[in-house]
Amino acid sequence: MNYQQLSTILKALSDPNRLKIVELLSKNSLCACDILVYFDFTQPTLSHHMKILERANIISVEKEGNWHHYSLLPKFSKDFISDIEQLFSISSIKN
Repeated sequence: MNYQQLSTILKALSDPNRLKIVELLSKNSLCACDILVYFDFTQPTLSHHMKILERANIISVEKEGNWHHYSLLPKFSKDFISDIEQLFSISSIKN
């Protein structure tokens, strides 16, 4: 397990808005305009959240002209669940 990477992911997911974005993207890919419908903030604020999720290797972005389409990285979900399971199994063994 890469503790530094897991820490970066957990920090990115520590914001309720970013958690909601991940939940939305877990269902399907969306463009920024479709994501904004679910929030009461501006496009620059959304861009800030998306950049954090992208840097943490949670989402990918595909640019088509002026549009940005976001997707949850399939590898993220699998690896994150595995890391969390490993983290808690190690903790339970030591206690």
